[in-house]
Amino acid sequence: MSTWLLTGGAGYIGSHVLAALRAAGHDAVVLDDLSTGLTSRLPDDVELLRHDLLEPGLPDVLTDLTRRRDVDGVVHLAAKKSVPESVAVPLDYYEHNVGGTVAMLRAAATAGIGRFVYSSSAAVYGETSAEPVAEEHPTLPTSPYGETKLAGEWAVRRYAEAEGLVWTALRYFNVAGSASAALADRGATNLLPLVMRAVDTGRPVQVFGDDWPTPDGTCLRDYVHVEDLAEAHVAAAAALLEGRSPGALNVGRNEGTSVLEVIRAVEEARGRPVPYEIVARRPGDPARVVADASRIATVLGWRASRGIAAMAG
Repeated sequence: MSTWLLTGGAGYIGSHVLAALRAAGHDAVVLDDLSTGLTSRLPDDVELLRHDLLEPGLPDVLTDLTRRRDVDGVVHLAAKKSVPESVAVPLDYYEHNVGGTVAMLRAAATAGIGRFVYSSSAAVYGETSAEPVAEEHPTLPTSPYGETKLAGEWAVRRYAEAEGLVWTALRYFNVAGSASAALADRGATNLLPLVMRAVDTGRPVQVFGDDWPTPDGTCLRDYVHVEDLAEAHVAAAAALLEGRSPGALNVGRNEGTSVLEVIRAVEEARGRPVPYEIVARRPGDPARVVADASRIATVLGWRASRGIAAMAG
C-alpha cells in the first residue's frame, strides 16, 4: 500500500480523488487550508494537515509528516480555479497557483518526496478551432487561470528535468457530477451546480452568449464525471510508482456538450424545466474545447465510463 499527500483534498475534486485512492488500496494524508474545502467531506480516519501553501513552514510540515509516515508522492490539486475571477484579480491567481506549486515542489524536495501528480486544466489550450484537442496542440491560454496552470506545468517539468522527479500533469476538461450529495460541487462558478441551483430556486442560470460558432450558439465543452477523473488520478499514481513519468495528459471523454445540452440533460434527469437567460459573452471563454483523450488511454489504460446523464442525475 502506498501513501499519498493530497493537497486540496477537502475540496470537491480532492474528496473524490481521496475516495478513489482509498478504494484502490492506497492511503492518503490531506493538506488543505480549508478556504474552500470542507472537513465534512473527509472520513474520520484521514489525517488532515491544515496549512496554506504560501505560509512559512511548509517544508517543516512535510518533513515532519515523512518522519511519521512513509509518503510515496504528492497529488497536488490545491489552487484557485475561476476563469472570470482570474481575469478580475490575475495577480492573486499567479500568487496562489504558480507560487503555491513552486512552494509545494520545494517542500516535497526538502522532505525527500520524489513523485508528483499535478492538477492542470484544458484551459492551457485557450481558444482553438481544433477538435479534438491533443496534448501536442499549442498551449495559448486566454485567461490568467489557464496561464497559471500552464506555468505550473512548466515548473513541474523543469524541476523534474533538473532533479529527477517522477511526474505527470492531468489536464482536466470540464468536471461535473458527484459520487454522493456529501461530496457534491458547492462552488458558484461551475455550470452543472449552477443549473441544479436554478431548478431548485427558480432563478435563471446565465448562459454566456448564444452566438458562438457552435451548433446551437452556446459554448461547447468536454464534460468528464468527477469519479472518472478521480480514477485517472489513481492510474497516474500507479504509473509513478512504477517509475514512469507520463508527462501531460488530457482527461476527458472525446465528446463535446453545449451549455444548452447540459440544461436539457438536467431537465430530463430532474423532470423539471431549467430557467435560463442569455447574457453577454464572458471574457476569457473559448467557444469550444473537446479532448483527444487517446494518449491517457494508451499510457495509463484509463477511459471515462460515465456520460452526461450520469453527471446530471
